[in-house]
Amino acid sequence: MPAKRTALPPGLLVRTGKFVWNTLWRTMMSQMAPRNKSGEYVRPESAFRGREIFPKAGRYRLIVGMSCPWAHRTLVTRALKGLENAIALTTVYPSTDEGRWLFDPDQSLLDCRTLPEFYIVCQPGYAGRSTVPVLWDSQTKTIVNNESADIIELLNSEFGDLATGPDLYPESLRPKIDELNEKIYATVNNGVYRCGFAQTQAAYDEAVGQLFTTLDELDELLSTHRYLCGEKLTLADVRLFTTLIRFDVAYHGIFKCNRRRIADYKNLSGYLADIYQMPGVAETCDIDAVKRDYFGNLFPLNPGGIVPVGPGWDSLKAPHNRAQI
Repeated sequence: MPAKRTALPPGLLVRTGKFVWNTLWRTMMSQMAPRNKSGEYVRPESAFRGREIFPKAGRYRLIVGMSCPWAHRTLVTRALKGLENAIALTTVYPSTDEGRWLFDPDQSLLDCRTLPEFYIVCQPGYAGRSTVPVLWDSQTKTIVNNESADIIELLNSEFGDLATGPDLYPESLRPKIDELNEKIYATVNNGVYRCGFAQTQAAYDEAVGQLFTTLDELDELLSTHRYLCGEKLTLADVRLFTTLIRFDVAYHGIFKCNRRRIADYKNLSGYLADIYQMPGVAETCDIDAVKRDYFGNLFPLNPGGIVPVGPGWDSLKAPHNRAQI
């Protein structure tokens, strides 16, 4: 007669599973999202901050990932400035198994398969983070800049007659733009990541409180301003837009930014639709990439890799009536 099999007590199974998963989770999070002693996510600094541009059509290339909000800033600015024909584009995609950006075989640069390989070819010995966006000089085969805040300023001001769009960083508005950028970066652009990558309850509570305090303030501001600095769209709006458009689709769920949706804000939702409907902007937005990469690639936050069916961006095509403000 076979021996009777004894099951492990459910409590022991639960405790063991939690211990193993928490250990693995913290190990993976430490690599994906560096933290301070309080468990708060700390975004590393960008390594390439060059600002010298020699404007010539075809010389420079942007390397972007379509799901990345920081890279999306450069795409929106490129479109608004009318630089699509002057600055070439290469898209990379994240690998769920390798944890890095990969080139499509037909878009490979310098015979590189991965973005880290590309960084090392451009700067031998490089050991830092290999991120998008990248502004690359195809003539010198060097990375000019990989900080999105710098790149959008360069696209706005350094390409001379190649650019046909309006000035998005006018001298008279720069103090106001810079003030807004500083606050929005800390509490909204990076704030959603501070919520999603928080590794303690206290760090999450602080981040989510600051996030929605700023969103409330911005919604109030936009009740009397068509754009953040008045009647003209600026780089401050570009920087906010690429976070807002991902908010209900991704951050509300996977990053636990779920106190409210942007759709619940009368002015922020109309403002989002206003910018989305500007010529060339919608073409820079890829909802499939956003859903696939946030829910399918952030394994520590969504181990099952299940991608939600909604919401979509159809509401952004509706009339927004922002011109009346």
